[in-house]
Amino acid sequence: SLSAGLDLPGRFLFAILTLMTLIANLVFVEEAVYIYRKIPSSKRSIIIWVNAAAPVIATTSCIGMWIPRSTMFTDFTAAAFFAIVIHKFLLMMIKECGGQKLLLRQFENGRFKISTGPCCCCCLCLPRVRITRRTLFWLKLGTFQFAFLRPMLMFLSIVLWTNGNYTFYNLSPKGAAIWISCFVGVLTIIALWPVAIMFQQVKTLLTCKKIIPKFALYQFILILNHLQAAIINILAMQRIIRCAPPLSSSARGAYMTQQLLIMEMFLITLISRVVYRRRYDDLEPPECMAEEAGDNKEAP
Repeated sequence: SLSAGLDLPGRFLFAILTLMTLIANLVFVEEAVYIYRKIPSSKRSIIIWVNAAAPVIATTSCIGMWIPRSTMFTDFTAAAFFAIVIHKFLLMMIKECGGQKLLLRQFENGRFKISTGPCCCCCLCLPRVRITRRTLFWLKLGTFQFAFLRPMLMFLSIVLWTNGNYTFYNLSPKGAAIWISCFVGVLTIIALWPVAIMFQQVKTLLTCKKIIPKFALYQFILILNHLQAAIINILAMQRIIRCAPPLSSSARGAYMTQQLLIMEMFLITLISRVVYRRRYDDLEPPECMAEEAGDNKEAP
C-alpha cells in the first residue's frame, strides 16, 4: 500500500475518494432494493446488472488506488464485468419493449438499420435487414460473445502475467499484450454494434422509459472506462505524464485513471438513480403486461 507514504493532502484525497466509493455503493444497494420491490420479476436482474456497472468500476478503482499491486486484477475485473453489462443492456432494451415476442410483433414489417457505429457508420449503402427471430439471435450473439470471451481472455492474460510472459506496457510484436489487446478491441467493436443497431430501432418507442438518457449513461461508462484509460496509459508510456518518485510514469498514470474513474462513476451512480427511479408497471402498455404474464407462466 502507498498510503503510508502519503502527505496530509494525499491522505485527505484518498479519504474523500474512498467515501465517494462507499456512498456510490450505498446508493446502488438502496436502488437495488427499490428495483427488487417495485419492478416486475422478468426485468429485475437485468436492470440491477446495468445499474451495478458504475459502482463496481468505482470499487475496483478504489481497491487499485489503495493497493497498487492489485491494479491488474482490479482493471481486469472491471473490464470483464462491463463486458457482461453490454450484453445485459441489449437484453434490457428488448425487455423494455415487452419481450422478444412483442418486439417482433411491433416491428413485424420493420427493418434494422445496420449502417451505424462503431462498425459501419460510414457505410450508408448497406441494406436494411428484416427484423426476425433470426436477426435478434445474431444481435444477442454479437454481445454474448464479448461477455463470454472477454473474461476468458482476462484470465489468460493473468496466467501469462504470473508466468512473466505478459507485460501491459510491452507493446512489441513479440509480446502477448499487443495481440490480446488487438483481439479484445475487435471483439469490443463487434459487441457494441448490436447495441447501437437495437437502440436506433427502439429509441422512439421507448422514449417514455428514458432509454435515451440510459443509453447516454451506458456510453459514458464505456468511454470513460476504456477510452480515457487507454489515452492516459499511452501518455504514461510516452513519458508525457512524468514520474514523481516513488511513482513511475506508468504508476502515476494508473493512479490518475483510478482517481478520475472514482469521481466519474460516483456522479454516474447518482444520475442513474434519478433515471432508473420510477414505477415501471405504471407505464407498461397492456400488451407488455400480458407478455410478462405469459413469460412468468412459461418459466416454471
